[in-house]
Amino acid sequence: MEGTEKEALAEDLRLFRIWSRASRALFGNIGRDIESHGLSPDNFMILELLYNKGPQPIQKISERLSIPSGSITYVIDKLEKKGYAERRQSQEDRRTSNVVLTEAGSALFDDIFPKHAAMISRNLSVATPEEKRALAELLKRIGMHAAALGEDRDG
Repeated sequence: MEGTEKEALAEDLRLFRIWSRASRALFGNIGRDIESHGLSPDNFMILELLYNKGPQPIQKISERLSIPSGSITYVIDKLEKKGYAERRQSQEDRRTSNVVLTEAGSALFDDIFPKHAAMISRNLSVATPEEKRALAELLKRIGMHAAALGEDRDG
């Protein structure tokens, strides 16, 4: 391996370590914030989806949030027991159930979502708006490239 290849490899490994540590710190803070509201990460993700996008079919929630189909029923059952969500039969397709945010779930999110968003913003406040836009574009490119590499390997 030539000198410039070794340098590039060392820089890639350094970037990966920094990115990994930063992600762990950020997601640790987010996880603690979610738990402080008495919710699991899966509960929070589902409630946030329903809060921002409205009623959703169970299968779509499972796919969109990468929650296995065997687990999604259990998680939604928990949300129903807490009174935050309920299943309703779809008017368009009677074979499908939609998960709907209840009044209690909506009130909960009206209270906690602004605080949660502000906590995320505090964690990212060290970067300027321009840096955030550049980082978002870069992470998007890296993610798409990594996904394509994974598909190549799987195929």
